[in-house]
Amino acid sequence: MNGRKILKHIRRWLAGATAALFCLACTPAAQAEGVGGLSSLSAVLYEPESGRVLYEKDAHTPRPMASTTKLMTALIAMESCPPDLEIEVTAEAVRVEGSALGLRAGDRITMVDLVTGLLLASGNDAANVIAYTVAGSIPAFAERMNERAVEIGMEDSVFVTPSGLDEGGHSSSAYDMALLAAEVLKNETLASICGMKTAVIEFGNPPREVTVSNHNKLLRLYPYAIGMKTGFTKKSGRCLVSAARKDGATLIAVTLNGGDYWNDHMALYNYGFTQVEAVPLALPALPDLPVAGGQTGAVALSTPAPPVKTLLAGERDTLRTQIELPKFLFAPVTAGEEVGRVRYFAGERELCALPITTAETTAARPVAGYGERFARILGELLGEFLRL
Repeated sequence: MNGRKILKHIRRWLAGATAALFCLACTPAAQAEGVGGLSSLSAVLYEPESGRVLYEKDAHTPRPMASTTKLMTALIAMESCPPDLEIEVTAEAVRVEGSALGLRAGDRITMVDLVTGLLLASGNDAANVIAYTVAGSIPAFAERMNERAVEIGMEDSVFVTPSGLDEGGHSSSAYDMALLAAEVLKNETLASICGMKTAVIEFGNPPREVTVSNHNKLLRLYPYAIGMKTGFTKKSGRCLVSAARKDGATLIAVTLNGGDYWNDHMALYNYGFTQVEAVPLALPALPDLPVAGGQTGAVALSTPAPPVKTLLAGERDTLRTQIELPKFLFAPVTAGEEVGRVRYFAGERELCALPITTAETTAARPVAGYGERFARILGELLGEFLRL
């Protein structure tokens, strides 16, 4: 075993050990009782804002993930091409087995409609068309997929096909697919498509309207579901990557090689949403900041409205803020200057940092004589020294 493989195994072990310790510390017995027995061989419940795992079952074992692969294909497509790019379908691109959107050689379709058909109808032909459009070939596109996986931090994954058809070592882990799902949710267009129950797209020669339906029944079964993608082959079993949002908190669930994956995901969410809460951070009281040499002795300060953050149950009591400001400013001061920041913490974990800016303008007092000029320069030098 070479050094790189050894390091990869060490990272997996450390990730698993950290997640296990986290679960033991935060939910001693509720994990097993709250989720119950899952039909899926691998599962993970992930909180994307903090990157914390709330539940896992064999989460780092690489397994075939079937059409959930198309989340990566869609991500690369939208990152590589404008949505309104018009594509002409080639005969080579649509020679693929399995589920299909129904594309034919010579058809014209925009990239956004192609991605919509990819994610809702799970078109393997759409996946191949994207691969040829973006990279020129399936192997070249697979290289792009693996490069993007490294950027996301997916250490258990190997991508071979854009559609998810079993070939070579094409596989991923439940944890890695949660990382991918979190990345997809950052793209507003993809997040919107994944949450559609049906959509009307256009393709053909000449183009015609076609209605496509989402294979993800969780969008109808679970009221808080917001996406994302199903998958199935004989080798992979039933796979599902989903996301749900309740009371402002978002969670991601992934199951690989499952049976009753709809109920698996609802059980994960029913447990997960008892473990987290979306908490609006409080706007801190900011002092007026003294100004040396100004026509006014101090200026008011402002900071943007703080966001809502997802916390574990009980973390609200550990919230604290830390205001970082200089002791004073030198005139002139212009409104909107960034002069410090306010940092928000839950315990020792930093949630965010927001800039503090001046809310007022104040000019410098006129300097009449050399003595006053010298005093001002000396004060400025002293101020710079104090800032070091």
